[in-house]
Amino acid sequence: MSKTILIVDDEADVRTFLSAVCKKHGYRVVTAQNGAEGLELARAERPALVVLDLVMPKQSGAEFYSALTKSGEFDDTPIIVVSGLAARSAVVDDAVAVFDKPINPGEFIAAIEAALG
Repeated sequence: MSKTILIVDDEADVRTFLSAVCKKHGYRVVTAQNGAEGLELARAERPALVVLDLVMPKQSGAEFYSALTKSGEFDDTPIIVVSGLAARSAVVDDAVAVFDKPINPGEFIAAIEAALG
């Protein structure tokens, strides 16, 4: 069974691009367009890894991250941040990788494979 990746980003074209890259490498992908939707999917799908944008409507990536880590049930779930926010490393201090948009697909998939083993 392939590992599931949750992509949380408010930009449809970014979700589509990142999903295509992940699926091409054999991963199952679920997507959310904001942090609130992402949190629901994380609890339902139990993803092996989360790809997170930080600036989104309804619930930001920072709020999503805070809610996700508060419970402790996702402590071992690696997070990759994909954002243009200047202080993005400070928001998710334990991210396994941080990318600017636009994303290099080779570097992105290498970070996923390194995080998931």
